[in-house]
Amino acid sequence: MKDNSSVKIISLTEAGLRLAERLQVQLKNSEVWYKPKPFAEKVQNAFQAGEPLIMICATGIVVRTLAPVLASKLQDPPVLVLDELGQFVIPLVSGHEGGANEWGRQIAELLNSQLVMTTANPYLKPKYAVGMGCERHCPKEELERLLMDCLAQANLTLDQIGSINSIDIKADEVGLIELAECLDKPFNTFDAAELSTMEHLLSTKSDYVFKTVGVYGVAESAALVGASQLTNADSELILNKHKTAKATCAIARAYPSDARR
Repeated sequence: MKDNSSVKIISLTEAGLRLAERLQVQLKNSEVWYKPKPFAEKVQNAFQAGEPLIMICATGIVVRTLAPVLASKLQDPPVLVLDELGQFVIPLVSGHEGGANEWGRQIAELLNSQLVMTTANPYLKPKYAVGMGCERHCPKEELERLLMDCLAQANLTLDQIGSINSIDIKADEVGLIELAECLDKPFNTFDAAELSTMEHLLSTKSDYVFKTVGVYGVAESAALVGASQLTNADSELILNKHKTAKATCAIARAYPSDARR
């Protein structure tokens, strides 16, 4: 959550208003909205402007209001839902990336409330893996530029990346090998059968790529397998395939079951 964000504390009942006013005293740069009208339009506009929201109302109301304007967990501002008595704090949107989980913990401490976490493995540190595909003899420089651009879009640093991964027919690809060596990252390759286990998680499927190498997407599949191998756990894409004229790159993560903060 950005430090200069204007927090909107929205309530729909008198009891909720009293809670909102209590919170406003303790939260810098916050504003109370009591029964704002038109409700959906005002809330959606604040959300799309990137303003964090504390919604003191039923979860269903929040879901129905924000559903049309949800974009991405990498872009959406954090949203907390509280009951009108302040007994429970629920991070509803952008738990990990947007900081709602940590923000919810802070609000729960302020109110002496129960934090209700619903995101998977919220106290675990994720492991990240990069997947890359490329044309034969793609220069290391082009691969590195693409990788750095993808890291910036995912708001990650190179230090957070555990491995660079691709398909086995790229095991001798000089550009990928040089990139991994230059960045001091393990370079792993997997055969089509291993990569195909991630087919259901791909953001897109390319028939051309399948006919060429036997999988529907090299970069995303390799990232997913790489992240899973780092943790021995299920993985998920956090950055779908990005590409240049000669290369593709994707990033995946997985949460180890035994690595608590």
